[in-house]
Amino acid sequence: MCGIVGYTGNKSAVPILVNGLKRLEYRGYDSAGLAVESADGILVEKAKGKVAELVNKVAQHAEGSPLQESNLGIAHTRWATHGPPTTENAHPHGSNRIALVHNGIIENYKSLKAKLEGKGYNFLSQTDTEVLALLVDSHYDGDLLEAVSCALKEVEGTYGIACITNDEPGTMIVARRGSPIVLGVGENETIVASDASAIIKHTRQAIYLDDNDIAKIQGGDIDITSLTSGTVSREQSEIDWSPDAAEKGGYDHYMLKEIHEQPDAIENTIRGRVDMERGTAVLSGLGLSPREIVDIQRLVIVGCGTSLNAGLVGEFATEDFAGLCAEVEQAAEFRYRNPIINSRDIVLAISQSGETADTLAAVREATEKGALVAGLVNVVGSTIARETGRGVYLHAGPEISVASTKAFTCQVATLLMVALKFARSRRMSVNDGRRFVGEIQNLPNLVKQVLAKEKQIAEVAERYVQYEKMFFIGRGYLFPVAMEGALKLKEISYIHAEAYHAAELKHGPIALLEESMPVVALALEGPGKEKTVGNIKECSARNARVLGIVTEGDTETISEVDDYIEIPACRLHAAVVPATVALQLFAYHVARLRGCAIDQPRNLAKSVTVE
Repeated sequence: MCGIVGYTGNKSAVPILVNGLKRLEYRGYDSAGLAVESADGILVEKAKGKVAELVNKVAQHAEGSPLQESNLGIAHTRWATHGPPTTENAHPHGSNRIALVHNGIIENYKSLKAKLEGKGYNFLSQTDTEVLALLVDSHYDGDLLEAVSCALKEVEGTYGIACITNDEPGTMIVARRGSPIVLGVGENETIVASDASAIIKHTRQAIYLDDNDIAKIQGGDIDITSLTSGTVSREQSEIDWSPDAAEKGGYDHYMLKEIHEQPDAIENTIRGRVDMERGTAVLSGLGLSPREIVDIQRLVIVGCGTSLNAGLVGEFATEDFAGLCAEVEQAAEFRYRNPIINSRDIVLAISQSGETADTLAAVREATEKGALVAGLVNVVGSTIARETGRGVYLHAGPEISVASTKAFTCQVATLLMVALKFARSRRMSVNDGRRFVGEIQNLPNLVKQVLAKEKQIAEVAERYVQYEKMFFIGRGYLFPVAMEGALKLKEISYIHAEAYHAAELKHGPIALLEESMPVVALALEGPGKEKTVGNIKECSARNARVLGIVTEGDTETISEVDDYIEIPACRLHAAVVPATVALQLFAYHVARLRGCAIDQPRNLAKSVTVE
C-alpha cells in the first residue's frame, strides 16, 4: 500500500521524486524518505509524517548540492505494517552501499533476519524491508541485478521494490510480486512508480511489470527478465488520462472534486456500452456471446470494502432482471474457505485499482477451479485486468482521495449494464430492455440533480457534527447504499457509523438507540418503503434523531423524520446512484466541519495491496 517512486536519466532526480511522492501520498502517509546516488556515496533523507515533512528536510540542501544535483534516486511514502511510523522505520533502508524501497510484506523476514544477524549485520529499524535490503547487500558482489535476484529467490511474501547502489552509477533494479510497479518511458529517462499518477506529468508511455518480473534500468534503457522464466517482453501502453485529471482543479479536497466529477465519470463508463434499439448492453470486453451467457449458471461477485458494497447491488439486479443466481463474496473469505466453483460459473472481481491483494487472490483461486473470471477495474494495465483477460474498464478517471466515490457509482452503473446484458440474453423483452437502457443513460442527470442540492445537504450536515456514533438503515437495493454511506462517514469523519438492514433493527441494534444515536434512514419510494417508515417511527419513539433520504415530494415520509435529503424519483436500482452521492456529500461536509483530514484519513491508504 506504500508509494514508490524512482528516477534515472539526465535530469535532477529530487524534484521528480518529491512530485511523485505527493501524487502517491494517498497510498500511505506515515513517513517518507528518499535516497540518491552521489560522488559522496548514497545520500538519504527521511522524515516521520507526511511528505511535506520530507520536503522541508530536502529544502535544507542548497541548490547545486550533491543531493539536489543527482540524476538517480528512489523515494517512498509509507503505510506502516512492520513497526510504527518513525523516522527510523521510514524507507529507504539499506547499508552504506545499498538503498532499497519496498511495498508489500516479507513473510519470512524473521528467519532471514536471524540468518543475517548471524553474519554480523545490525538492524536499525523494526521493518521487514530492512531485512530485504540487507539480504541484497549480503549477496552483492559487484552485480546489483544478480544480488537482487538472489535475494528475492529467498523471499516469501509480496513486494514491489526499487534498489540502487553507489557502486553502479545510473543503475536501478526494480521488481514486483503482488505489488504493482509501472515504468514511465521517457527520452533517455525512466520514472518508476507504484501507479501511473506519479509518472503522467512526465510521460504517457508506460510498461506494467508482471509478477516475478525484474528490470535493470539505466536512463532510458530497460531490460526486463523474469525470476522464473528468463527474458520476457512487456509491451508499452499509453495512459489514457491527462495530468490535469490528478489535480484538485480549484476544489478544497480531491474527494469533493471526485464527487462532482461523477456525472462525467458515469457518462464515460456507459458511453458506447448501451444500445437503445436492441435494448441491451454492449460489453465486448466480457468476451461472451448470448449463447455463452445462457449457459452460465451463477454469477459470483468478489470484492472488498466499497467494491463489495457495489457488488451487492449487482447481485440484486442480476437476480431481479436476469433470473440468474448471483452471490457476493468477501474476497479474502473466498480465497480461504475453498469455495464451490465450477466451469459454468462466472466470477466477477471488482477492484478500483485492479491491485487489491485479496481480490487478486480470489481471481487466482477461481481460475484454478475452472470458472470463467472477469475483472471490473478502473486502472488499465492493472494486475487483475491482465490476469483475467476479460472484463470491463470503468473509465472513471484517476481517483486520488482515499475514500472512494466515483469508482463506486461507476461500478454500480457497470453492474447494472452487466445485469441488463445477462437479462436480454435470458428472459427480458426488448421493450423492458429499452426502458432499462433509458434508466442507465439517465444516471448522470440524476447525479447532477443531487449535486445541485449540495448547499442544503451541507446545512443538514451541520446538525450532525457533534455526534460520535450513528446508524444507517435500508432494505433491498438501499441496504448496500446504507453500508456505503456508513463506510464513507466513518472513513473521513471518524464517527462510529454502522449500517444495518432495516429488518434487523429489532433483532438487537434497537437496544443502542438513544438521543446520542441518530439514524440515517433510506426510505425512497419503492418496495419495502412502508416497512422502513415503520422503522423510522420506532427510532423516533426511542428519542433518536432521524435523517431521512426520501423521494422528492414525499411529504408523508418527510413528516416522520427530523431532517431529510430529497432524491429524484426513479426506480430503486437506479436510485442507488443518486442516494449514494447524497450520502457522500453528507459525509464530506460532516468531516469538513469536524476539521478532519478528508483526503488522507488516519490509518487508511487507497490501494490495499497487502492482506
